Formats: sequence, structure tokens, C-alpha cells
Amino acid sequence: MATEDGNRVLGVVRDGFDRLSWVQKSLLVGAILTVVWMSAVPTGLDRRIVFDSVLLIGGPLALGITHGRHIGWNVNRVAVRNAVLLSMFVLPFYLVGSTLPTIREFYPIWETSAAPGEFLPHAIKLFILALATETYYRGLLCVGVKELGFVAVFISPVVYMIHHASKPPIEFLLSGPTDVLFGAVDYKSNSILPSVIAHGAGLVLLDWLVLHDPIFDPTPFLRHLEWLPVPL
Repeated sequence: MATEDGNRVLGVVRDGFDRLSWVQKSLLVGAILTVVWMSAVPTGLDRRIVFDSVLLIGGPLALGITHGRHIGWNVNRVAVRNAVLLSMFVLPFYLVGSTLPTIREFYPIWETSAAPGEFLPHAIKLFILALATETYYRGLLCVGVKELGFVAVFISPVVYMIHHASKPPIEFLLSGPTDVLFGAVDYKSNSILPSVIAHGAGLVLLDWLVLHDPIFDPTPFLRHLEWLPVPL
């Protein structure tokens, strides 16, 4: 009896899910994934790689494949061009950010060193994390629901900021606008390639720079930014 009741409930849930539109399914799955991620995300880098790959890459891709959607896993000439342009645009922010005291105290999040044999595997892992992040935010919740129009760009910023609540205040403050920027570029590219490259390269560069002395004195920038309502 219990088995029959369970099967009946599953059937009702499956039928209800099947009746949803693609956008509704994407948003529902996105909400479920973020709840699971926030409640169970591990702290260690190696475990985080596995967890994020299964949840944030596997989940959206499984939904996309079963519905004939590429959710941004697409490479085209516009995406390649925009990947270069976006990376060049955010480069100064990473260079300046690497000199700020609060950033240098926080990064690298996971222990590593500047020794090539140790840093190279670390860099590859950071790129995998960036791929997972962008597959979820810019893939499932932006390019994947492109049929909504440009408003799709504004779906994930709030969730993105919540997930950055534990980061340095200046990074948390910029996370919302950054999400909109990355989403807009990916939306126009019909691909998550630009944000994957810019995000992954930025994470690697930031860790590398923080492992060394600041490339310049941040004092002039700190004076110009002291009006911000957050510590730098």
C-alpha cells in the first residue's frame, strides 16, 4: 500500500512538472539547486569540485539535454570575441583588487603556493569551479531562458549576491553589477563562454597576484574609493 501511494505521489509530481513550461522548469530547478547548494556545499576544494560539478554542471545539463536546450554550452565567433573583450574589461578590477587589504586577507580561499607544480593544478580546479558557477547562473538562469528577452539577465543577481555574502565587503557590493554584466554579455553571445573565461582567468590571476607582493601601492586607489560604505 505504501509503495502504491508513493508511486501515485511521484506520478502526480512528474505530471505536474511535465506540464510546466521550459522557463518554469528552469526556475524551479534553479531554486532547488540553490537550496541544496547553500545547505550542503563542502568547504574543501577537492570535495567542492565534485559537489559543484555534479550539482551545478550535471543538474542544468541534464535538464537541458532532456529538453533539447544547450543552456549556453555553445561556442561561436561572437562568443569568442566577447570572451576576449570581457576578460580585458575586468582585468583592471582584478589587478586593483589584488592590492586591497581585505582581498589579500581573504584570498586564496584554498591553500596553495606560487610553485608551478602546486599552482597549476590549483588553477585548473578554479576553472572548473568557474565553469560550474557560470553553467548555473549564466547558463540555466540566463542564456537558458533567453526566450524571456533581456529581462533574463536580471534573474540571478540577487541569488548571486546571497552566495557572495561571506566574501569581502567590496566583492559582495560588486557581485550584483558583475552578475548583470556577465549575464548581458552571455545573453548577447548566446553562450556562457565569455563569463567562463573571464571568471576563471580572473580567479586564477587573483590568487596568483595575492601570493606575491602587491604589483603597485594601492594608497591612491584607497583615497579615491574611501567614499564607499565598505572597508577596503
